[in-house]
Amino acid sequence: MPKLLLLLLVFFPTLALSSALPVEEISPGVYVHHGVHKDINVDYGGDICNIGFIIGNKGVAVIDTGGSPKIGSQLREAIRSLTKLPILYVINTHVHPDHVLGNAAFKQDHPIFVGHSKLAGFMAQRKDAYLRNQPEWVGADAAGTELIPPTMPITATSEIDLGGRTLRLTPYPAAHSPSDLTVFDTSSNTLWTGDLLFVERTPSIDGDLFAWLKVIEQLRETQATRVVPGHGTVVTNLSSALDDEKHYLSVLLTDVRSAIKHGDSIEQTISTAAQSEHKKWVLFDIINRRNVALIFPILEWE
Repeated sequence: MPKLLLLLLVFFPTLALSSALPVEEISPGVYVHHGVHKDINVDYGGDICNIGFIIGNKGVAVIDTGGSPKIGSQLREAIRSLTKLPILYVINTHVHPDHVLGNAAFKQDHPIFVGHSKLAGFMAQRKDAYLRNQPEWVGADAAGTELIPPTMPITATSEIDLGGRTLRLTPYPAAHSPSDLTVFDTSSNTLWTGDLLFVERTPSIDGDLFAWLKVIEQLRETQATRVVPGHGTVVTNLSSALDDEKHYLSVLLTDVRSAIKHGDSIEQTISTAAQSEHKKWVLFDIINRRNVALIFPILEWE
């Protein structure tokens, strides 16, 4: 251990006890923790997506909670290091495990859990698989994992008040996933897209590709000063980021259609589709392979 760090721990022992996630204040009262670019697989750790919180005059809204109760607890500790205001809402942007399996860490706060009106159904549908895989995904950190459905299901654009700042919640039809929801902070003009927007990381499909392309055009209408994607860095040019995502998805669609027309098998298509995008995205080989496997059987029936 470096001498300086050892001295700091001797004189300030609480430094060794802190396990709060590092967060970045991207606008007054708006905090983001950036996940790392890993695939969900054995020992991925539960910390791969962007999660965070917004502080108002009355309380706090959490936006996604990470992939384990431990990550959720560390996010909660980061909140408590900044404010003692009550945690009023826990908002899940969609059903994927890296975004929702930290919810249990906030049960003690008795918040309103918020999500798409279809989120509860898909949580129930995927519960057994998520809980079965969780020990493999995060090891001992799986202890206490729960799938906590929304107590405030969102069926149409709605608003919640944090005191002096309003969050606008918008549900979408199946696009990236079957339960996508965005959060727009009207005070700072900050848009949280969940996985409707990927930056750097290859976009992954678990919903409807055609609907996602339409949703991308809807998102362009948001007058956002800054945007927190589900994965990747915060951006200030929403249109440009959406262009990159749309280009990948469009190339993927065109290439798979072309391969089917040519008579290629799914295995052949996996090795050729969207390869022109390979160098532009992280985790391309893994995620692009899954995308092709998902959309190929659908496009065969066009």
